Amino acid sequence: MPFLPLNASETHDFRNQLHELLMGHRDLDQAITHLTENPTPDDLLIRRLKKRKLVLKDQPL
Repeated sequence: MPFLPLNASETHDFRNQLHELLMGHRDLDQAITHLTENPTPDDLLIRRLKKRKLVLKDQPL
């Protein structure tokens, strides 16, 4: 099935969605890194954040 070209509005919306997903992924990555550097890391919170990061990664645009 061929893909139709996006118009300017659709391209703008797509880029905004992609930007939001990338920023969310980056923020979660930074939070996980910060928590793992703690001498007594909260393993449950780290697991939850990693799971949220995977969900975000698998989210369709």
